[in-house]
Amino acid sequence: FQVRPRNPCRLDVLPASAAMASPAVSPDSSSHEALSSVNSAPACSPTSDSENLSPDELELLAKLEEQNRLLEADSKSMRSMNGSRRNSGSSLVSSSSASSNLSHLEEDTWILWGRIVNEWDEWRKKKEKLLKELIRKGIPHHFRAIVWQLLCSATDMPVKNQYSELLKMSSPCEKLIRRDIARTYPEHEFFKGQDSLGQEVLFNVMKAYSLVDREVGYCQGSAFIVGLLLMQMPEEEAFCVFVRLMQEYRLRELFKPSMAELGLCIYQFEYMLQEQLPELNIHFRSQSFLTSMYASSWFLTLFLTTFPLPVATRIFDIFMYEGLEIVFRVGMALLQFNQAELVQLDMEGMSQYFQKVIPHQFDSCPDKLILKAFQVKYNPKKMKRLEKEYATIKNKEMEEQIEIKRLRTENRLLKQRIETLEKESAALADKVIQVASKIAIFLFST
Repeated sequence: FQVRPRNPCRLDVLPASAAMASPAVSPDSSSHEALSSVNSAPACSPTSDSENLSPDELELLAKLEEQNRLLEADSKSMRSMNGSRRNSGSSLVSSSSASSNLSHLEEDTWILWGRIVNEWDEWRKKKEKLLKELIRKGIPHHFRAIVWQLLCSATDMPVKNQYSELLKMSSPCEKLIRRDIARTYPEHEFFKGQDSLGQEVLFNVMKAYSLVDREVGYCQGSAFIVGLLLMQMPEEEAFCVFVRLMQEYRLRELFKPSMAELGLCIYQFEYMLQEQLPELNIHFRSQSFLTSMYASSWFLTLFLTTFPLPVATRIFDIFMYEGLEIVFRVGMALLQFNQAELVQLDMEGMSQYFQKVIPHQFDSCPDKLILKAFQVKYNPKKMKRLEKEYATIKNKEMEEQIEIKRLRTENRLLKQRIETLEKESAALADKVIQVASKIAIFLFST
């Protein structure tokens, strides 16, 4: 099967023999990297061709048509909520990518992923190893919206029914969200401009989540994750996927005000660095180049603020299936690739290197980074042990802080008692002096 956009909000499924692909949007069509154009053959009506489709192909057609319906409904609802909203796009499409063409996707890839979507439960239970390998090679971007929702079990979530009501409510985080919206993918066409559709739907999803989870509320880094989801799917679906990611993928703990989970991730990563790259670890320490200075954003934004979107989205595919482990793997792979250069630099030089050199090393070959990442030694049992170790350290620190607080309170009370006693002593001394004076006067007068 190939997919040809009939309008920015709809995907038409055609037999491969009838059309060449000319896609809807993916991160690959972002401002970071333009896709090459291809010629399109005359399209046939999907209805007229359906008689020649197999049952599996018809089922795939139905699933993609359902996604079309959701996209169209999303677009209509957005236009009805705000008449001034421009009607040329949906949360799936950016203005630059609407006019872009997809490079040709091979027929067997479409058939394979169509089968995966159709037989999802069977693949997750009986073909898990093969599914993992396919995801590591990258999910075809027309399937990402469906596959991401399936991977995190975000379809038919009850919270989806609350979304429209949440948008009518006010959130204490609204000013913060508005302030940061323009900083999220500022170069991406979908999010450019204060009144852009991208900024509006991003605000909606972030506001809705801040109301669902008031403890976390809003955290700036999370907007990059939501922004990526909105490049793939309508805002209601993006909201459901984000809720699931926060609940099941450790992200909620990362974004809590205390950010305790981030401290754990940094602690675990530092152990891996010390064990696998001891020379680089010593150099970082000698330059006071803290792990949190370069790795915090890796965990908080899943490399979405580090790499161009085509590379970051490949990592996100894997994250959706394997969780935060991929962040540790990619982070270590980056340090392994660049160790020789980094040990020659001082603190300022390393900061510049992380900001300017590393982000574009894999623009043309993300597979090289992924391959290197899965050569990194990662021991889940050891990571669990480190988690317990970190918890013990934090509990001890907390106990020490409680003890210090108790001692400070006692010290404060003792000072107050001493001050009271000094005042009482001074008052008593005054009385003694007064009595002594009276006695002296009496003795002198007699």
